[in-house]
Amino acid sequence: MTRIEAVIQPSRLETLKNALLVWGVDGLTITEVKGFGRQRGHGEMYRGSEYEIQYRPKLKVEFVVPTSLVPRLLDVVQKAVGTGRIGDGKVFVIPVEDAVRVRTGERGDGIL
Repeated sequence: MTRIEAVIQPSRLETLKNALLVWGVDGLTITEVKGFGRQRGHGEMYRGSEYEIQYRPKLKVEFVVPTSLVPRLLDVVQKAVGTGRIGDGKVFVIPVEDAVRVRTGERGDGIL
C-alpha cells in the first residue's frame, strides 16, 4: 500500500476528486493548510492599505492505494490539478507498512 499526499490549489479539488473516483479511489482525507514555495509571499490591497501575505491557502489531499496503481495515479493527479503556473502544488508518495479498519479489525490491503 502507498499513501499519496497532494498539496493543491483549493479550486482544483473537485476536478481531482472526480478524476480519482474514475480510478476507484473511494476515500480521501482533505486538510486545509497554508504554506509557501517558490512564490513566497505576495502583496494585496485591502481598503487602501497594502498587506504582505506570507502563506498561501492550499489543500492537502491524502489517499491510500495499492502500490501497483501509484504510477498511473500520479499522472491522474498531475493532469487534474496542473495549470502550468507556479503554485500548482506538490505530490508526495509514502509507503504504508500496515493499516487497520477500526470497526472490524481488518488489516492490510483488504481495507482499501
